[in-house]
Amino acid sequence: MTTLLELAGISKAFGGAVALREVDFALEPGEIHGLVGENGAGKSTLMKIIAGVHSEYVGEMRLDGRIVRFASPRDALAAGIGMVHQELSAVRALSVAENVYMGVQPLNRLGLVDWRAMRHGAREHLDSLGIAVDPRTPMGALPLGLQQLVELSRVLFSGARIIILDEPTSALSPPEVERLFGVLRRLRDAGRSIIFISHFLDDVLAVCDRVTVFRNGRKVAVEACADVDKRWVIGRMIGAGHDELEESYLSDIPLQSPAEAPVVLALEGLGRAGAYRDVSLAVRGGEVLGIYGFLGAGQLELARTLFGALPPDRGRVLAGGRTLRLTSTSRARRAGMAFLPESRGMMLFAKEPVFKNMTISILERIHRLWLRPAAERAIAREHVERLRIRPPDPERPLGTLSGGNQQKVALAKWLTHLPRVLVLSEPTRGMDVGAKDDVVKIVRGLRERGIGIVVASTEPETVLSLADRIVVMKKGEVVREFADEPVSKDRLLAAA
Repeated sequence: MTTLLELAGISKAFGGAVALREVDFALEPGEIHGLVGENGAGKSTLMKIIAGVHSEYVGEMRLDGRIVRFASPRDALAAGIGMVHQELSAVRALSVAENVYMGVQPLNRLGLVDWRAMRHGAREHLDSLGIAVDPRTPMGALPLGLQQLVELSRVLFSGARIIILDEPTSALSPPEVERLFGVLRRLRDAGRSIIFISHFLDDVLAVCDRVTVFRNGRKVAVEACADVDKRWVIGRMIGAGHDELEESYLSDIPLQSPAEAPVVLALEGLGRAGAYRDVSLAVRGGEVLGIYGFLGAGQLELARTLFGALPPDRGRVLAGGRTLRLTSTSRARRAGMAFLPESRGMMLFAKEPVFKNMTISILERIHRLWLRPAAERAIAREHVERLRIRPPDPERPLGTLSGGNQQKVALAKWLTHLPRVLVLSEPTRGMDVGAKDDVVKIVRGLRERGIGIVVASTEPETVLSLADRIVVMKKGEVVREFADEPVSKDRLLAAA
């Protein structure tokens, strides 16, 4: 059987930073091939070469035995290669149907868009994935996980022979993940080939036929998934000398909350129609409260409420015993609230340098009457070193950093002038174990400085690694609390 896609000796550098070093990679017909590695290991760079995003590189790529080099994603798609990126490219102002048929809208006899046919076709595509969404719904009105599924449907039904999925399960609940896996297996059985990039190692081992491991821009291993386990994969991802990190990734977590610390934030009967209802909880200074649930459980909407982005319909939010009116993000910020949303693109500027992204939220405190770029750069250099941001260059455009390092930049925005309460929504989404460990250390450092921290996530690993206390939400309600006890991933999933 002829190898469908083969890359040999691929090297790629961005300025002085080498992203790939003489990498070989092969994809067989009818195969789901997992690709894992820490942030910055080179996975996404290699996939962007395959998908035509990067056309300048050293080495050779063969498709069906013929040498190819794509000048653009359009060229790659014409050759049967489609990619769904981690940072979604959906157009939020357009409808679901328009996003599914982006660039290939059906036309009627007059050459006009056939809206009825487009909505009917989109509904069929979405139904086959088990997605119950009205095709007329604006894309921006959907939760991030549903937006991800819609974008998946666009590529899955484009006719592409090779489908590249970058973190496809990062915003999905376990039932949605299983639904997606069923679709991928049917596509594989129909002869299509899939490259599955993920930091969820259980997902990789569950759905992939083979797994390739990257470290520091090199391919270090490739094996059949049936022949390896998660500990083997982690060992090759992070190398030797990381036993503590490996154990924290694989083991259950004991919870212990600071019961004597003062309450810095309290919710009383908080509700918002269609999102959550009757939520009452408290956050103490120096505590990390995890709020866990499947996609759509309400925890992500609750997190946005705490920063004034989704005002509640009923109930109260109190800080220091007084009621907060969180009717806007500016009010929330003045009340001492800080927020990191689940989508980094919502608060970062990819084309701007790292230092500007770090200082934008505190410009009025730095500049007063006139701009002081030197002060901005000094603050940024301190944070770059302290947070181990790589590459360690405050002048570098943010968009050239890996996802994990971009998240560190997002956290750094709130480190110069500390908030009273920090709300993190999916703070480790799309990160590898090493980058997650860095974020855990940053958050724990903020906790030690007395900040109350709320972590809202659909990832059990995230709340287990960060939280001192965990509440579980289901269908908009708090259904369980775990405190001062060991808790496992299985127990969280069962409660949700």
